[in-house]
Amino acid sequence: MNIVRKDVDAINTTIGIQVSKSDYAEKVEKQLKEYRKKANIPGFRPGMVPLGLIKKMYGKAIFAEEINKIISDSLMNYIKENDLNILGEPLPNETDQKPINFDTDEEFEFLFDLALAPEFEINLNKKDKIKYYDIIVNDEMVDNQIKSYTSRFGKYETVDTVEEKDMLKGELIELNTNKTPKTDGIRVEDAVMAADRMTKAQKELFVNAKKGDTIIFNPQKAFNNEVEISSLMKISKEEAKELKSNFSFTIQNITRYVESAIDQSLFDKVLGEGKVTTKAEFRAKVAEGIKESYVSDSEYKFALDAKEVILKKMKDVEFPEAFLKRWVLSTNDNLTPETLDKEFPIMLDDLKWYLVKNKLSKQYECKIEKDDINAYAKKIAKMQFAQYGMNNVPDDILENYAQESLKKEDAVKNMIERIIEEKVLDKVKESIKLETKEISYQDFNKMFEEK
Repeated sequence: MNIVRKDVDAINTTIGIQVSKSDYAEKVEKQLKEYRKKANIPGFRPGMVPLGLIKKMYGKAIFAEEINKIISDSLMNYIKENDLNILGEPLPNETDQKPINFDTDEEFEFLFDLALAPEFEINLNKKDKIKYYDIIVNDEMVDNQIKSYTSRFGKYETVDTVEEKDMLKGELIELNTNKTPKTDGIRVEDAVMAADRMTKAQKELFVNAKKGDTIIFNPQKAFNNEVEISSLMKISKEEAKELKSNFSFTIQNITRYVESAIDQSLFDKVLGEGKVTTKAEFRAKVAEGIKESYVSDSEYKFALDAKEVILKKMKDVEFPEAFLKRWVLSTNDNLTPETLDKEFPIMLDDLKWYLVKNKLSKQYECKIEKDDINAYAKKIAKMQFAQYGMNNVPDDILENYAQESLKKEDAVKNMIERIIEEKVLDKVKESIKLETKEISYQDFNKMFEEK
């Protein structure tokens, strides 16, 4: 076997693999004998099928399969042994490849096109300026967050007088026009209604009513929604649509959701037992939590700006764009050349950043330890719990969630990529001139709207 490399230019090369009969004959013969042992052909005992018949039936397929294995292994080994930093995957050559005939040929030459990652340098110094946006946490944000906590950790209480947002339980009775119970009319015991779902005029009939009071109202006017009426009356939507009667509702129970007081009980539920003991300390911790939650936003914006600055330094670096487009189209059946042309600049920038990130990680000697991966997994678990308002999750629970996520290979690979990027960006901050700028959350968001 002979392998010949022919460079088209600095970023494109062609690999020719020449295969002779001596490279494959023994392997093909071995496979034919293996097929003979396993072949189950009517008229022959297992393992006794004539080899000539096996060749006739399976020879061509086995031959092609072995040639493909030889070519694939040889190409991959050549790339590895010569430390070629290729982009995408090798593609069959479309210009110089001669026709292959497995029926008549005994010697073959297969040509493959490869794209090589370009050589480049990234030098960052204090002349490179990148802003870091420090999002301001104000009193309104703290008030809103505390309001969210008092609402989340509130409780239902039974009260005696109706207010707008109360839940009412009672007996519903359909009435005649003279306000007497209708014979064979609708009667619902333990009916449940939400006062704030009614129209304003009908709701006013209930507000300030007391437990034991009987209110006469019209469900059609109160809800103007057959689905709501159907559910309340336990009738079909068609029947609900035709319902015109007034009803009496005798209030049996009034339930109100009462928000939590801002006291030690709330402090302990939000932050953990005994972490703070005063409202001032609680506000400070809430503000600290909000600030921490905005760090990821600030880091995200810094990453975008840092990538932009760094990729500008690569504007003159040439990439094998024609090959890359051809490779992307060959691996995406649903992608059209027109769509690719539109999306390719973004794809190319992503590729550039991937190469830059790996180069800088070596340049800055960024190392990833097992502890880094475990810490990142716990960080993700903590963020997921925080989305549901759970900010004081015990460390052992976080650890369990982290270990579960680390059992997934794809998740671990993604974490490693994110950790590398974080480490690289931390080093970038040290290398450039970081200009910290305080900004309101509203103005911070506007920067994304403008783009």
